[in-house]
Amino acid sequence: MNRRRFLLCSLGTSLALPGLPSLLAKSAGGRSALQLAKGAGIGARRFVAIGNLLGFQVKQLFPATPGPDYEKTTLLEPLWENRSLMTLFRGLDHGVKGGHFAVHSFLSGVLNSEAQNRPESNVTIDQYLADQVGFETRFPSLTVGSEGGIHGGCQIAWTKSGVRVPPITGPAQLFERLFVSDSKERQARRVQDNGVQASILDSVLGEANRLSKQVNKEDKEKLEEYLTSVRDVEKRLELRQRWASHPKPEAPFEKPANRNAVEDLPLLYEMIALALQTDSTRIATLEIGGDFLPQNLGIEKSHHGLSHHGNDPEAIASLITLEKYQIEQFGKFVARLASMNDGERTLLDSTAVVFGSGMGDANTHKNSDLPIILAGGGYKHGEFRQVPGEGLNKVPLCNLFVDIAQRMGVETASFGSSTGRFA
Repeated sequence: MNRRRFLLCSLGTSLALPGLPSLLAKSAGGRSALQLAKGAGIGARRFVAIGNLLGFQVKQLFPATPGPDYEKTTLLEPLWENRSLMTLFRGLDHGVKGGHFAVHSFLSGVLNSEAQNRPESNVTIDQYLADQVGFETRFPSLTVGSEGGIHGGCQIAWTKSGVRVPPITGPAQLFERLFVSDSKERQARRVQDNGVQASILDSVLGEANRLSKQVNKEDKEKLEEYLTSVRDVEKRLELRQRWASHPKPEAPFEKPANRNAVEDLPLLYEMIALALQTDSTRIATLEIGGDFLPQNLGIEKSHHGLSHHGNDPEAIASLITLEKYQIEQFGKFVARLASMNDGERTLLDSTAVVFGSGMGDANTHKNSDLPIILAGGGYKHGEFRQVPGEGLNKVPLCNLFVDIAQRMGVETASFGSSTGRFA
């Protein structure tokens, strides 16, 4: 059994044949080959999540009256004309603690520190969906954010292996990813590389199959789990092969320059909308992180410093200014999707958009009572829903993620810290 362990470096992945019976790799679903694309994507379900690293002023966000006749609040003002397109929730969270260090659980419901022994680690709902349906588009998912600011940059997206997904860091980089095709020379090199990597994959599978004849039942089960990680690489390779010579959509404008997180935010939203419209991807995340500088809105103090306002009226007023700007841009994004056709319906009808934060109150480091807005996705909207936030009837945010996944055709009864499907 000396040949049990060898490395394959391919597609940015190192595949190590496990030393049986110990195995860390987890099954990814058992698909051995990439399924065929379904075409242009008209009518396909899509998902977008937008996260704010430092939360919102919930006292200026949540109304007092649940239902469709809720009051206009200070932070809801930018959304008021389009409130029929979205639902505001109160009481949803993950039941976790950790302040800033728990914000990464926004789309997973699981703390990093508690993810090691979980079957799917702290995988976020975007990556969970990408594993199931992302192979139908050029990009299984798009993660947009920054690599600067508080706590080391964007942490909104995590794989089932507990690895942070590095973000696309600005409009210039996102533009290149969506609209700039490789040169013919680079395409030829990619084809050659793909052939070499496919050959290595064949060797990996052959070695694993030979080992399967020499081990006991328990080790065969472990080996099969390892093989699913090999199949993940196989799917990514086949995806890359499929799109290697396929031209990208024509750019609707010239390549933009990166300016700053405040001024770039509308353009990032626009390109995410175009990525969905062109069926370049069906899953995207955007994290508004620590590089969102209040100075670019004429506010002198740092966002993090302001978030610990200590009930100072001046600090809260500054926070309201920058939070209203973020909410305004989200509202424009929702309206933009509503203006785009997707067959006989709008792109918003096809796209579930979650907006919020893993931080409920940055001033007190609370990760409960999260600010959550859901738009589009074919849901019935136009109300403020307050759900039990504690006790036996508590509704976890992950219940909503289960519902979104099922509406996207993913057969799952649970996700993260869910207790069922949101009703």
